[in-house]
Amino acid sequence: MTRPVKKIVLAYSGGLDTSVILTWLREAYDAEVVTFTADLGQGEELEPARKTAEAAGVKEIYVDDLRDEFVRDYCFPMVRANAVYEGQYLLGTAIARPLIAKRLVEIAHETGADAVAHGATGKGNDQVRFELGVAALDPALAVIAPWREWDLNSRGKLIAYAEAHGIEVPTDKRGEAPFSIDANLWHTSSEGKVLEDPAEEGFDEVCLRTTSPEDAPDAPEYVTIGFERGDAVSIDGTRLGPAALLERLNDLGAKHGVGRLDLVENRFVGMKSRGIYETPGGTILMTAHRGIESLTLDRGAMHLKDELAPKYAKLVYEGFWFSPEREMLQAAVDASQRHVSGEVRMKLYKGSAVVVGRSSPNSLYSLEHVTFEEDAVYDQKDAEGFIRLNALRLKLLAERKRRLGEND
Repeated sequence: MTRPVKKIVLAYSGGLDTSVILTWLREAYDAEVVTFTADLGQGEELEPARKTAEAAGVKEIYVDDLRDEFVRDYCFPMVRANAVYEGQYLLGTAIARPLIAKRLVEIAHETGADAVAHGATGKGNDQVRFELGVAALDPALAVIAPWREWDLNSRGKLIAYAEAHGIEVPTDKRGEAPFSIDANLWHTSSEGKVLEDPAEEGFDEVCLRTTSPEDAPDAPEYVTIGFERGDAVSIDGTRLGPAALLERLNDLGAKHGVGRLDLVENRFVGMKSRGIYETPGGTILMTAHRGIESLTLDRGAMHLKDELAPKYAKLVYEGFWFSPEREMLQAAVDASQRHVSGEVRMKLYKGSAVVVGRSSPNSLYSLEHVTFEEDAVYDQKDAEGFIRLNALRLKLLAERKRRLGEND
């Protein structure tokens, strides 16, 4: 404990860990605790969290529906950037943390709290993401991370503490260690148990969100996604809000086994971790967005974006959403999306999501220039000078190698 606190806003799920944290904070800090539960589309009924907090005597309870804000202000900007961490991970856990941190700070201001608390462990990325977010938004707030302070460093100790303090322990928490699951509208991630051995296959054991590609329908399904300025706005001609659109893509992707990923990644804190990710709607959306960009982005803009995307993804992964460099990158990305409008037709089949058609009123594709038939707009002789100029430096290098005897 770095300084006395009187009131703490706790990121609260109502599960065993955060229920223990709620009681522990009261004991360790002799402080009032406000609970905050975010509805990010995790697919769970959140009223039990409210009831659990009420039963624990919490006076100020926040259960907030943040689904549209999550998709509109966090997922969509990330899609516009084509952000993928280490070439595969679509950042589903990472992109949710800045919104939770933002709301924690807002609730602290609304309730007069002088601290916020989270249940992230000292081994993971989430502690960094939450705390960097709070530091960027209100550095005067204290941040409490019980997993870095208490001695309840095993499930057995957590259960013993809960029992000693009259906290209900669900039956499924008493047996074998459970998978660690994080879920929201963008994705579901699973870690732990057999997944801790990266040599063992884990899809069948943990995937709850998506159909196995082997069991997916034998006939493909087509879906058309409409874009305006880089954001998806419609499915098959029907305009939808951000959350409703992603929910629809999730349903379609899950049905066809799209978006499964088995990944060993490099955590920000230094260790490697293995997880199973399910991102059905996000996988479709990311692929479709690249499809509409292929028609509407100039080559130079597209290639620059491809250079910036890994940097953007790294910033999101490491918790720097509110940093000036992420905001600078976002401004550049968003400037590139001015003409990224049109429709993309996707084919969903047995785990794959493939672009099979795209159209845009802002298309840069010119059939006159690329046709194999006769045309009147392109003089093929121009290529000779183009190649000669590009080859000049290579010829000079080759001549130097010859003079120095370096050709061997």
